[in-house]
Amino acid sequence: MTDERRFEELLAEFKRVGVDLDGFPAGITIRREDALRILRDLPDGAGPSAFLSRVRYEQHATAAGSSGGDELSATGD
Repeated sequence: MTDERRFEELLAEFKRVGVDLDGFPAGITIRREDALRILRDLPDGAGPSAFLSRVRYEQHATAAGSSGGDELSATGD
């Protein structure tokens, strides 16, 4: 899959969930693959708070995982 197609897919998922990228908080970093996985897990219209809550949860789990767990990372790229 091309980068352009992946980006279009990611934008479509943001729209489906109801996340307006113009209002997305600055300073939130997440790998494209992790964002897409989180978005696909959310129901239609879940909204930005649901997405950000999951990102923060995974970032917290990652920090806790550095002391011995095997949680997924939500930071990167």
